[in-house]
Amino acid sequence: MTLAKACSVAGAAARSGAGIQADLKTFQELGVYGFTAITAINAKHPSKEQGLFIQPLDAIEAQLLIINEQDDIDALKTGMLFSKEIIELVANWLQTTSIQNIVVDPVMFGKFGSPLLDFDAMETLKTKLIPQATIITPNMPEASYLLGGREIQSLEDLQDAARDLLQLGPKYVLVKGGRLQGPAVDILYDGNKMLKLEAPRIDTIHTNGAGCSYSAAITAELAKGKPIEEAVLSAKQFVTAGIKRFIPFEFAPGMIDHRAYKLYGEDEVTVEELEA
Repeated sequence: MTLAKACSVAGAAARSGAGIQADLKTFQELGVYGFTAITAINAKHPSKEQGLFIQPLDAIEAQLLIINEQDDIDALKTGMLFSKEIIELVANWLQTTSIQNIVVDPVMFGKFGSPLLDFDAMETLKTKLIPQATIITPNMPEASYLLGGREIQSLEDLQDAARDLLQLGPKYVLVKGGRLQGPAVDILYDGNKMLKLEAPRIDTIHTNGAGCSYSAAITAELAKGKPIEEAVLSAKQFVTAGIKRFIPFEFAPGMIDHRAYKLYGEDEVTVEELEA
């Protein structure tokens, strides 16, 4: 049996609950071999003035060139890219590869609102990388910024955001509505069909890495050959199970438990087709 291969081009997180560490845990739990290219190291500590350490372009390019030697990557996700220059490097590199499944998680903010995207990089993200995406996976603040600061406060706003974000060029848009009141609702849209994915809201602050793991799970399922709708449903189940069985940290919000889906499954995620 051939082992599917997936790649994450993203930042590394010092607490290991988010970023590339979360992506690799997700790939492993879902039976996919993971490659990585680290764009930055997020290591914020009160004793240090600097918390985000951007990697040199040469170092990032070297990682991408090594990954490209494989020539059999089944799916790839991007996470925190931070700068215009890194986004351009990754976007140009992608055009030289044969990778068909590209998941763009437009990471812009950390858990406490710290900026993870340079202010002048937005246009490059929108024009160079997103048009290459099979699917983009913005949360509500990210969707708002991609749409020029538009307020998103309801299910109808999520639907409108999905419609407008599709105009940026991806094949699918998944707008994550985790910040709405009530159940955790996401909208998946491809221009013809709109689906609402819903999971029960879990009362916890320990959700570190949930967004990264969600997009990584989509990437893993696409790498294994699942169609988009099935991949997104499986990913929603994976991350919901992980949030339910969170791992608390002593000094910060804890992370999701990446083992949970495999150990316990998840049967509370529902899918409903809405008017497109």
